[in-house]
Amino acid sequence: YSLEQLGAGHCMSGPAILIGANSTIVVEPGCEAVILSSGDISIKVGEAGTKVVGTELDTIQLSIFSHRFMSIAEQMGRVLQRTAISTNIKERLDFSCAVFGPDGGLVANAPHIPVHLGAMQETVQYQMRVLDDDLHEGDVILCNHPSAGGSHLPDLTVITPVFYSGQKKPVFFVACRGHHADIGGITPGSMPPHSHSLLQEGMCVKSFKLVNRGVFQEEGLVQLLMEPGKLPGSSGTRNLHDNLSDLRAQVAANQKGISLVHLLIDVYGLDVVQAYMKHIQSNAEVAVREMLQEIASLSKTRTGSTVLQAVDHLDDGSPIALKVTIDAATGSAVFDFSGTGPEVYGNCNAPRAVVLSAIIYCLRCMVGHDVPLNQGCLAPVKVIIPKGSLLAPSDTAAVVGGNVLTSQRLVDVVFKAFQACAASQGCMNNITFGDEVVGYYETVAGGAGAGPRWHGRSGVHSHMTNTRITDPEILERRYPVVLKQFALRAGSGGDGEWHGGDGVVREMLFRRPVTLSVLTERRAFQPYGLKGGEAGACGRNLLKRSDGRVVNIGAKASIDIQQGDCFELRTPGGGGFGAAGQLETDNGEPAAKRPCRAQSHFTARGSVEQYRLLQESA
Repeated sequence: YSLEQLGAGHCMSGPAILIGANSTIVVEPGCEAVILSSGDISIKVGEAGTKVVGTELDTIQLSIFSHRFMSIAEQMGRVLQRTAISTNIKERLDFSCAVFGPDGGLVANAPHIPVHLGAMQETVQYQMRVLDDDLHEGDVILCNHPSAGGSHLPDLTVITPVFYSGQKKPVFFVACRGHHADIGGITPGSMPPHSHSLLQEGMCVKSFKLVNRGVFQEEGLVQLLMEPGKLPGSSGTRNLHDNLSDLRAQVAANQKGISLVHLLIDVYGLDVVQAYMKHIQSNAEVAVREMLQEIASLSKTRTGSTVLQAVDHLDDGSPIALKVTIDAATGSAVFDFSGTGPEVYGNCNAPRAVVLSAIIYCLRCMVGHDVPLNQGCLAPVKVIIPKGSLLAPSDTAAVVGGNVLTSQRLVDVVFKAFQACAASQGCMNNITFGDEVVGYYETVAGGAGAGPRWHGRSGVHSHMTNTRITDPEILERRYPVVLKQFALRAGSGGDGEWHGGDGVVREMLFRRPVTLSVLTERRAFQPYGLKGGEAGACGRNLLKRSDGRVVNIGAKASIDIQQGDCFELRTPGGGGFGAAGQLETDNGEPAAKRPCRAQSHFTARGSVEQYRLLQESA
């Protein structure tokens, strides 16, 4: 109601909103507002009635529960960031937190790292199968092995079952996955560019009770962290203090999640909370099915088929092939990776959990409206991965690059099959350096691919990574480097009606001898353009010796750096979309020509931006 249009004697029953020039008054349900002759407003407060929320689906309650579950994961992340001490978790935010149902399926997550989130439910479900009845209140499980749902070894997953009064089995699970800068292995930073077996990459754990009935198992943990040192040429963790502190922080984050889940159950009841957990997952499933049906219809109209295909290659020439067969009637799809290359001798093998992460991320991106990323997104999808391929390697295969490089190529292949957008930089640009007393790890931004209605953003993390870069002041204070340059790499994005984003140039001067490891991709094959758009520029890794020599060290290398040497990283750009003047709209009509290189003003907003601001305030 507009207050200007109300006169004496008007009566409004709640719920109602009274809007004036300088104020807004909310009349709650059960209350009554009356306009007095003096112009004042008298509100008669009725008896407070509590609405009983049942297990049946209510769209408003669905939205409320979606945000409540996501809020739990976000608050877990805040606790982890505040209590961790490592640069990797506290500053770069290389961690993820999520809530899982009693079946281990993903329910909700905070907007953390996509490559973590899809894979974590595989980890939770593995522990449920292995431990079964050996899960008790006060237990916390540690895991990082690829065959147990892990991504790569430095990502340590901490899982805590949530018990509730009167229930013998866990009613939920909470988990967080954080990247530890060193867990042992053949190079400082535990990201060896030339590893050929899993044991060379650091500590391997399939299932270990980090906390057993409330007792932190520090002695057993230290033994695990030092175990890689028994391998010739390898070392145990080089930063035990940070490992122990950050794992305690992960346990604390899970404990925060447990208390919030308990609070939610206390308010609504266990049956209601678990019912809405299923409603949220069903909602995501329906959204994906509708999206697949729409894509099948468009594909049938344009090509006469509902089969989508794409192939892309890693820099060593290994193909990643995908055929997507969509059933338009049911909105289901089969993702078949037959034709993908065999397990590689290097470390770009990707475990199944990483493949599922890439698929669930792509499906969530292509859904046209806001639904939480959860296991419901994968319900309409069947995934076929040939055994022995680089996407289903043996248990002992090296995988450290699969999580950070192959995962990005998987996303490019999926989006290429669906013709959703051009390729982004296709790499996380992993840079690690250190010695026996210090270790540092970072991933560096590049160009994002353009799409049918947008230019690719420049100098951003894209797709499966979502970390921050370490502040220059913190980098130079804590580590023996000077940041000489960090700038956009002009012209590296592919041209087109919609142009790809530019990569970056990052140059560091080393103040003392260290071992430098680089683990990168897109140094041989360019990020593709679509619909006539040009490809983005390849990346390049240059070492500038103190004597003036400049050496191209290649995509993957581990080098002894001397004092005064500089490392210059040039990251790839994103591909362009559409040839100028030839871009089509969804209905096949030519779109209006747009300026080619001008970046339009962009105002950051939405839940992800609000979360970023909260993280920075910490």
